[in-house]
Amino acid sequence: MNHVEVCFSPADYALYESGFDLVVVIDVLRATSAICTALENGVARIKPVAQVEEAREWQSKGFIAAAERNGEIVPGFDMGNSPVTFMEKAAQLKGKTVVLTTTNGTKAIDIASDKKTVVIGALNNLDALSNWLLQQDENVLILGSGWKDKFNLEDTICAGAIADQLLGSGKFIADEDSTVAAKFIYRSARDNMFAFLKASSHRRRLRKLNLNEDVKYCLTPNNVTTIPILKDGFLVPLNEAETPSRTLPAEQASLAR
Repeated sequence: MNHVEVCFSPADYALYESGFDLVVVIDVLRATSAICTALENGVARIKPVAQVEEAREWQSKGFIAAAERNGEIVPGFDMGNSPVTFMEKAAQLKGKTVVLTTTNGTKAIDIASDKKTVVIGALNNLDALSNWLLQQDENVLILGSGWKDKFNLEDTICAGAIADQLLGSGKFIADEDSTVAAKFIYRSARDNMFAFLKASSHRRRLRKLNLNEDVKYCLTPNNVTTIPILKDGFLVPLNEAETPSRTLPAEQASLAR
């Protein structure tokens, strides 16, 4: 019997990570929702970086770079972590590599990057991801990105939704109270997540920034099927990562070196 556990934030990661080779990173508002959406809509690869300075270095080499801090686009960058923007710019981003840094999500990805398998979760790809996890014979740690190392509701609800599906299959068990709490918070919220999250801290931040369209999109389950996976430092669609031979465009080959 495999285990599934929920870690509420990167600050607690060291307390949970032992015994887990498969980590699901979640940042519902908005990094992982944007990653899933970007790859679903034709972006070839995403290079997650923890620091703005590193994103600027890639940008100076001619790569498309997106940077967000505190919900806003960092000055000097054309994009942040808006999934709606990735959809609007799908035609010009198709087949491209995007370098991405965000307040919380890319930090969590970086923390988990030494694990054998790191995949990206959101409410957007909830069922596709959960079904794939059910096929893996692995212990699963679900890592919420939180807000600046603190607990947040939206990541916990998403983590609870994934845990609920895995535990309900009879193939997984959980020992940690955090997992039990996430599951029951999700069950309390699932019939109306918009109302449940209306008072959440980050939704309030984004509302002040007039990002309600992003919020609505991020809180809509199953509007994509892409499962991003970390492969050699890049996030790529799972189905492409599993393809044995794949010729990289010249731009991506340059970035990989």
